[in-house]
Amino acid sequence: MISIVHKEPNGSAIKRLTMTDGNQALKKAGLKVTLPRVKILELMQEPENQHISAEDLYKKLLEIGEEIGLATVYRVLNQFDDAGIVSRHHFESGKAVFELSTQHHHDHLVCLSCGKVIEFSDDLIERRQNEIAMRHNIKLTNHSLYLYGVCTNDTCDHGDE
Repeated sequence: MISIVHKEPNGSAIKRLTMTDGNQALKKAGLKVTLPRVKILELMQEPENQHISAEDLYKKLLEIGEEIGLATVYRVLNQFDDAGIVSRHHFESGKAVFELSTQHHHDHLVCLSCGKVIEFSDDLIERRQNEIAMRHNIKLTNHSLYLYGVCTNDTCDHGDE
């Protein structure tokens, strides 16, 4: 079971959706159930597709025999982003990647060489960010933290950087 976040049409309230069935999640998000939407949602639920670009999603659709055009993939991802079903990230590569929106906040570690993305949560970091915001009279409503570096394992293609 995957939980996703849904933005209300007015943009104010956020309602949590539990996705046990892709069709149900689409309907609750106010989207019509179509084959491209269902297939894209199904693919994005697979662990290896946690942070995926529109182009890579398109290639995976072709691999499984789904003839869904690249323009349709972009359109569906934009609709999912607007509905709060996915989150769009722009890591250092400049290419947008998408992940299913979840109920838990997390941050990202990104390898600049191979593009590997690791999600992490750290209560100490969260507390410090809130303390800093309060010290500057800012009430945090949202934030994103991306840490960039290079993998230290032999399987990364960073060479001798």
